[in-house]
Amino acid sequence: MTGVQAPSRPRMIAVGALCTTTIFRVDRILPPPAKVMASQMVQVVDGMALSAACAFQRLGGQAQAWARIGDDAHGHAAREALREEGLDVSGLHVVPGARGSLATVIVDQAGERLVVPFHDPDADPSPHWLPLAQLAQADLLHCDVRWPQGARAAMQAALQAGVPTMLDGEVAPPGVLDELLPLALYAVFSDAGLRACTGSSDIERGLRQVAAQPTGLPRSMHLQRHVGASCGRDGYVWLEQGRLRQVPAPQVEVVDTLAAGDVFHGAFALALLEGLEIAAAARFACAAASLKCSRFGGRLGCPGRDQVLALLAGQDPSVN
Repeated sequence: MTGVQAPSRPRMIAVGALCTTTIFRVDRILPPPAKVMASQMVQVVDGMALSAACAFQRLGGQAQAWARIGDDAHGHAAREALREEGLDVSGLHVVPGARGSLATVIVDQAGERLVVPFHDPDADPSPHWLPLAQLAQADLLHCDVRWPQGARAAMQAALQAGVPTMLDGEVAPPGVLDELLPLALYAVFSDAGLRACTGSSDIERGLRQVAAQPTGLPRSMHLQRHVGASCGRDGYVWLEQGRLRQVPAPQVEVVDTLAAGDVFHGAFALALLEGLEIAAAARFACAAASLKCSRFGGRLGCPGRDQVLALLAGQDPSVN
């Protein structure tokens, strides 16, 4: 078989905040003052876009991380942890004098959580160092809302290079989503993020409101614009040619919902780049996110590709 090249793996660049997180599992989260013994504990390097990148990598793609890291032991350890997982970490930038981001997460037996993050307020947010020329080799750019300066610079450059952009439409400070959404070819919300963005608790109304807003997309991308929302147990809902469509999520015993939305984004991006239609990509992503919810440990619970395909094999492929 000489001269035959293996098909290349899709390549995604992820831009966002990076954090070293300690996750504790407890029976239930008590109101203060209280002391609760943890039954399990893990430490993980995560962040919304970064966790999506790790899922993208684990499920079969190639991912590169662009993020700021602290000029301390936490920052340097985070780089090595992501390198060991196979991510391209050449786009991680040490901010001189900054402390690495830390978080503590407490997860109860129902899978609900309490999250306490710390990000150095004095860390320089400038994106001037981003290696934007590397976007030409990417198949998709995925951004979260936790570092809006970096997301805006990268999304603008990606669109100029003709590279598709995906935004994790999560709850954000006022004005951030308004600034970034016009630059997203794929606007993929959480249900809470959509509600925060539009002020509506009705998913269909919220999606139509976003879809009606003007974009900064090149003319060649306008007809490809996608707006959808990941709704936990209710699966994924999106607009397709003006019609509301929905893929249900497989039912699992929920252990830990932390990073489920991030796994959804990474799996959805990979499936789209592999050529699946929206409905099939959403089924794949919902299966990956559901399996993650059945496992403790945040993004460490992301399944492998064979496990996702095995779950899908037993699912009803219908789409509402």
